[in-house]
Amino acid sequence: METKITVTGGTLPQEEIDAYVEHLREKFPGRSFQSVGIEVDGDYVNLSWELEPAPFERIRRITGYLVGTLDRFNDAKRAEEHDRVKHGIGNFETLE
Repeated sequence: METKITVTGGTLPQEEIDAYVEHLREKFPGRSFQSVGIEVDGDYVNLSWELEPAPFERIRRITGYLVGTLDRFNDAKRAEEHDRVKHGIGNFETLE
């Protein structure tokens, strides 16, 4: 996805815009940006940015193992997971 770059409050040469974007890429290595805002304020510049959401895999502790999915469990482990007691948060009354 292409990064949307917005300059407000003045104009900047493309080289300077590229330098600000490169600075952000160095600050957040491996991350992509949805948008970058550059606000010119006299001799100063304010940068704002929005990062792309980072993909993640949910990890759960099941039957003593940390797993992301149950794909690699054998039949016995699948049955153990199916039969386990899942604890939840009950309804609690509000204290006044």
